[in-house]
Amino acid sequence: MNKESIYGLTFDQLTSWLIEHGHKKFRAQQVWDWLYKKRVKDFSDMNNVNKECIQLLEEHFVIQTLEQHIKQESSDGTIKFLFKLQDGNLIETVLMRQKYGLSVCVTTQVGCNIGCSFCASGLLTKNRDLSSGEIVEQIMNVQHHLDDAGNDERVSHIVVMGIGEPFDNFNNLMDFLRVVNDQKGLAIGARHITVSTSGLAHKIYEFADANLQVNLAVSLHAPNNELRTRIMKINKAFPIEKLMPAIDYYLEKTNRRMTFEYILLRDVNDHQEEARELAKLLKNKRHLSYVNLIPYNPVDEHNQYQRSDKEDVLAFYDTLKKNGINCGIRHEQGTDIDAACGQLRSKQIKKAKA
Repeated sequence: MNKESIYGLTFDQLTSWLIEHGHKKFRAQQVWDWLYKKRVKDFSDMNNVNKECIQLLEEHFVIQTLEQHIKQESSDGTIKFLFKLQDGNLIETVLMRQKYGLSVCVTTQVGCNIGCSFCASGLLTKNRDLSSGEIVEQIMNVQHHLDDAGNDERVSHIVVMGIGEPFDNFNNLMDFLRVVNDQKGLAIGARHITVSTSGLAHKIYEFADANLQVNLAVSLHAPNNELRTRIMKINKAFPIEKLMPAIDYYLEKTNRRMTFEYILLRDVNDHQEEARELAKLLKNKRHLSYVNLIPYNPVDEHNQYQRSDKEDVLAFYDTLKKNGINCGIRHEQGTDIDAACGQLRSKQIKKAKA
């Protein structure tokens, strides 16, 4: 039986666990420092923690559960990691170099059941949720990679936009956010963290009530039910009439700007008609809305979709702007490697089965 990842415990959970097992409260701070500030890879390296506590930790937890299976490096500095979990499953994590810092995109599930018709992540259905420790460890492995390079670089931003639907793994997601945001450890600011959802309306309410100050992005990709249902089957369960009231609740509760992700698919959702319809849909919330227009990364298995022409992308952008909608066109990274989320994992699994 595999031991639990120590990274899965929040500071409060670690403190309670150590006290329950007969240790003083200060031990939690010592262990936390070794994990997230000194970033050791072995309990035995925690040289100011007594042997009894080290032995206890070793009996119940492990620090490293992810094994680097493949690492792809792009000419623009983007690095895509394919990690193997203890049970043999594969997940992707991506390090992106931005003008504002180093951002890591993490995965929350092994596979995905949302089934968006354009997405490589959903090519393989969900096998299981990741534990909070497995999500945190993605950040730690990337940080260890940076540490080993000796350039004194730090992960400064996180986007929860990898394989899986984060809100379908809600409790583990929330523990992950509390760990990476903890000011005694990695101290990655809440406003430097963005969680993306395909639109699980009931969880948007819950996320708003949690009041974490973490950014929220919604994968919209279409301005009406007919088109959105065609490309995103989740719209059957959470149509726009259910999704928009949840978004309104979030905006009113948090007063935080929300990002709407919109992948442009040639001759599907990239016409002026959809741009005007999207502007109308967001009109009453435009002061707290930002539309992120995303060039499509073609996926072999979804050959019914193609990237929109540059002229159509710019026309879509101009129409939103003219209608008072804040928007931008996402800068592409990692285009010389398996750029689409889930693409590397899918290729490796196919290769293994061949």
